[in-house]
Amino acid sequence: MAKFIGRLADVGIAKEASRGTAEASADFWLPKLTMSVDDVIEQVVDESSVGVIEDSTGASIVGKRAEGEIEGNINDKSIGLLLLSVMGSIDTTGPAETSVYTHTLSVLETAQHPSLTIFQDDPNQDYTYANAVIDSLDLDIALGAFSKYMATFRSKPGATATLTPSYSAENIFLPQHGTIKTAANLAGLGAASTIDIKSVKLSMKSNVEDDMKLGSVTSADILNKQFSVEGSLELVFNDNTFKTEMLADTAKAMRIRLTNSDVTIGTTLNPQITIDLAKVKFSNFARNFANDDIVTATVDFKAFYSLADSKMVTVELINTQASY
Repeated sequence: MAKFIGRLADVGIAKEASRGTAEASADFWLPKLTMSVDDVIEQVVDESSVGVIEDSTGASIVGKRAEGEIEGNINDKSIGLLLLSVMGSIDTTGPAETSVYTHTLSVLETAQHPSLTIFQDDPNQDYTYANAVIDSLDLDIALGAFSKYMATFRSKPGATATLTPSYSAENIFLPQHGTIKTAANLAGLGAASTIDIKSVKLSMKSNVEDDMKLGSVTSADILNKQFSVEGSLELVFNDNTFKTEMLADTAKAMRIRLTNSDVTIGTTLNPQITIDLAKVKFSNFARNFANDDIVTATVDFKAFYSLADSKMVTVELINTQASY
């Protein structure tokens, strides 16, 4: 086997037409910052004694799966497939202006969110990983950097393959493309003023679990369980709004939006990602009083299911991808 640097490894994703059956080719090859994907085992140790003080005579494998993570810049099309796996449901309308589509993602109220095939290519050996389900998807929008994501997943063990990576151009998002709003409810977000924020982090978790069965060391399926959304904001400390809302136990609606106004799609539209949280509450407000720095504050938030709106979170993507 050859020695190589990580830049020569490629990772791709595809939505599975038949759950648990690997696709032949990737829908998207993902430009990556970091990547890991490896087979792992669950092992039981035989702790029976045999008249000596040594602790064990052996161990046996009782489970096999693969786990991994992918970190990259948020791209306007491929991020949709990662969001679909973690959230579960998508509705697409369009085209508008000839080639622009609007995709609305929401939480699917089942334990079987769409599965993916993960493709891993490197100079030594290529692999496909079937029945992959996104366990967590973290989004990070901060000054001085491309907007990023980190996706963790679990899948069936890898199978050898022969792959030919092929990358397509997508649109990225910079800090100047981001805005944050809060309002008393979802209906008020459109007219709400933008809040001055230095960074925002958002984490969606679907808490996946192997569906194991007798007679096999691999799972019958990989299922998602409870769905949660949490995050944090960083801002220059110049008022007590978030602290006041935290202490008053005030629930707010929140909108996080990325609009790449440097790129036009169709005739007048821009690549855009809009995340609407119907009900959030704030916690852990903390200020940083470093002597030689501007005083900043951080505040955590958690999203809740809103009975009034019948939802916790929706994500709207505007891009030129016709379907997922």
